[in-house]
Amino acid sequence: MEVKFCKMHGLGNDFVVLEALRQQVRVTPSLIRKIADRHRGIGCDQLLLIEPPSQQDLDFDFRYFNSNGNEVEQCGNGIRCMARFLYDEKLIGKSSLRVRTMKGILDILINQDKSITVNMGIPQLNPADIPFCASEQAISYSIDLQGVEYEISALSLGNPHAVVHVEDINNTDVQGIGSRLENHPRFTNKTNVGFMQVDNRQNISIRVFERGVGETLACGTGACAAAVSGIQRKILDTPVLVSMRGGKLSVDWSGEGKTLKMTGPAVKVFSGHMKI
Repeated sequence: MEVKFCKMHGLGNDFVVLEALRQQVRVTPSLIRKIADRHRGIGCDQLLLIEPPSQQDLDFDFRYFNSNGNEVEQCGNGIRCMARFLYDEKLIGKSSLRVRTMKGILDILINQDKSITVNMGIPQLNPADIPFCASEQAISYSIDLQGVEYEISALSLGNPHAVVHVEDINNTDVQGIGSRLENHPRFTNKTNVGFMQVDNRQNISIRVFERGVGETLACGTGACAAAVSGIQRKILDTPVLVSMRGGKLSVDWSGEGKTLKMTGPAVKVFSGHMKI
């Protein structure tokens, strides 16, 4: 079977987008790993799948798969890329849409400059909702990594995140610390790990070690998690401009119990057909 695909990226976080609206698509973990392989396939951090809406008041269902074949709950950069794909392919005739993800319903706006604003919902701070093992909710938690104590923030933007505040992200062991935190038993479903350097009260620089992927050039939900961590700790003011190796995102959050909005670009690289 031959299907059409589109290669896209959000700040260097790259994706293969498949749509099951005009064609039949059935993905399996082995197929995803084959497509994501950068030497023998197209190559990507994640595969994104757009499906018809599962209920009447929605426009589409969005699904996300890591390069290892596992389906994940959320992807901020991926959401923007799928919205831009639908707009460019003229599969929507409007600038706003509502979609279902594994973790709930999201509202998306395509701005006049073609940047994408996503209402990411309310950040989940309750440990049980992340999930994270803690006796009570706190702004920060102490966590042991092989005898070394780290202070982290723990939260969910539809997927789990740990945020570590550092003085210099360019001299931080992102791979080593990130891998150990990702697999720490207190994160019962593993976690993404962000390393945040505060530049001033509305600008931060981050690097993100993504669960099941490793370090990527950018991570949308990781940018949101870092902004939430800093605002909670009262060291940042909204809106926050988040700089990553792949580019910048804007995050707007007014505090606990409020929805969070993320704005950033989405870019088409190329499209084609492949046999699956």
